[in-house]
Amino acid sequence: MSTAATDFETPEARPRLKARVSQKREENARQRSLTLGSSTVARVLAFAALAFLALCWAIPILFALQLSLKTESDASAAPLTFWPSEGWTFENYANVIAAGDIPLWIWNSVLVSAIVTIITLVTSVPAAYVFSRYNFRFKKLCFGLTIAAIMVPPQILIVPLFEQMKFMQLSDTLGGVILPQVVAPLMVIVLKNFFDQLPIELEEAAKLDGASMLRTLTSVILPLSRSIIVAVGIFVFIGSWNNFLWPFIITNSPELMTIPVGLGTVKNAYGVQYAQGMASAVIGALPLLIVFVLFQRHIVRGFATTGMGGQ
Repeated sequence: MSTAATDFETPEARPRLKARVSQKREENARQRSLTLGSSTVARVLAFAALAFLALCWAIPILFALQLSLKTESDASAAPLTFWPSEGWTFENYANVIAAGDIPLWIWNSVLVSAIVTIITLVTSVPAAYVFSRYNFRFKKLCFGLTIAAIMVPPQILIVPLFEQMKFMQLSDTLGGVILPQVVAPLMVIVLKNFFDQLPIELEEAAKLDGASMLRTLTSVILPLSRSIIVAVGIFVFIGSWNNFLWPFIITNSPELMTIPVGLGTVKNAYGVQYAQGMASAVIGALPLLIVFVLFQRHIVRGFATTGMGGQ
């Protein structure tokens, strides 16, 4: 037995040992209290900042909603007031729906956005997987061109795309609206970065069992990547839904218009009417709001797990 241990067993050493243990416990308690206090303060500050940002995000929406429920005289009054003098009304929504073919335009937007999303995922997922897992000739050049494509403003491509669609006889068709929107280099990069974090041992085990590249992708990679694929799909859907410039240029027939283009024609037909314009904006944004509410969990999970091995 050591001398130190013998010394602590003596009656004189026991009070000192108890005092040291008590002092150590007090120090640990103070450290836990400080840590807990700092984390609590940090959480309170984080929630306060998030609440402030949510309020800043919600104020324009509330403003648009309450303005759309006013009469035109209340909407154009100066200064603006929250409570209308003539009461709330849904007349603006009725006028917008009656003035244009809103259901058809919404259907066109749903159809175009859904097809664009499906084709984009079908092409982007295999491309991202090949970039992530396979080495081939000119790989760096191809990936560099993919990154460079992000830097090209889409407005620059309007004229050549229009000439291309005209040559292919796709102008003033839904095919002409859909085809130029299916190329999404940014989504390829996002998916590649996610695939880079997945453990390669699972794919090696699948290859040892005789699985092909396509079978490995569909049976191993896709189930692990469901959240990020859903998130990417939703962002592509929203981007296609909100696209105004290209459908406005490539279509002339009212029955082929998407909801942003169609609501723009309704607003122009009535001149500057603030309440009716806000009602049009609310109608156009409502489907996107529903989609986001239904799939927000997948959006958050998909981008939160990027860089964490797909967990």
